[in-house]
Amino acid sequence: MSTDSLAGLTTPAGPAKRPFLEVKDLTVRFNTDDGVVKAVSGSSFAVERGKTLGIVGESGSGKSVTSLAVLGLHRTRSNATVSGEIWLDDKELVTASDEEVRKLRGGKMAMIFQDPLSAMHPYYTVGAQIVEAYRVHHKVSKKEARVRAIDMLARVGIPQPEKRFNEYGHQFSGGMRQRAMIAMALVNDPKLLIADEPTTALDVTVQAQILDLIRDLQQEFGSAVIMITHDLGVVAELADDVLVMYGGKVIERGPAADVFHEPQHPYTWGLLGSMPRLDRELRDRLTPVKGSPPSLINLPSGCAFHPRCPYAGRNGDRSFTETPELRGGVHAVACHLPAEDRQKIYEQEVAPNL
Repeated sequence: MSTDSLAGLTTPAGPAKRPFLEVKDLTVRFNTDDGVVKAVSGSSFAVERGKTLGIVGESGSGKSVTSLAVLGLHRTRSNATVSGEIWLDDKELVTASDEEVRKLRGGKMAMIFQDPLSAMHPYYTVGAQIVEAYRVHHKVSKKEARVRAIDMLARVGIPQPEKRFNEYGHQFSGGMRQRAMIAMALVNDPKLLIADEPTTALDVTVQAQILDLIRDLQQEFGSAVIMITHDLGVVAELADDVLVMYGGKVIERGPAADVFHEPQHPYTWGLLGSMPRLDRELRDRLTPVKGSPPSLINLPSGCAFHPRCPYAGRNGDRSFTETPELRGGVHAVACHLPAEDRQKIYEQEVAPNL
């Protein structure tokens, strides 16, 4: 074939590169004496390095269970069943062996737990626990690991790190314990950091410092971050994308700007309506989402949110009999209300009160 003929041919495109973390159709079940707990049902999302995904929802919506599944921590529970796909840097984790996942945990992926006092071992000093986390993944001496641990304590803003290295968790304040937990999570330069309610029970000043610290460290290490919280203010400050969960399912997913400024699901409207605003005068009382989250053993038929949704009756019986699918492109929503009706309701009834 001549050179001219070859010039007209196009090279076939290779397979599309996966996101750094890609979760597809994740389902987690727990068998109990009372029945099967449907903790997570068909959750799908992706996070790239250098980006932050915020997962929001009330307690019992499946946020923490999702993150623990990514880390493979449900493997230790004999009553847990995990299915779907979890791809981390082109490595599938659901079908991987326990040893393969253990080598990744703490190294390539790490987690900041919700309560650092209970997450830390009371018998060992903070420094000893950071040293152990580092030596598991690096063949270094205790002296080298000690230097690394003290350096990390200093980098997360703990004063007198050489002294604090030899102290116990109960000797730290709440904010310092959270900083020490962040140092332990980041000591191995993880490429994926999962923060589960990292600012719970901290005062607003310390909370702001912790969020700034996570942001600064993410820029330094280029990590992908998953921020799990019920605080929409935290998500608004940090997240690039938002996942809203309810009853173990993803009900809305999209860029943070879209979810906050053009929310599509009635549950998201309720979450935003119950959040105080500092940029405008409060004219009326905040409106909470009525009712309580559903039991994950006995989920309502159809849309799990329908018992609490003021718009459930606007589409016949579909909300009571059919489970809505997550539909849409970049900004997806699982709701039976037509897009035109949702837009009209939001503009006329919801937005003026947000």
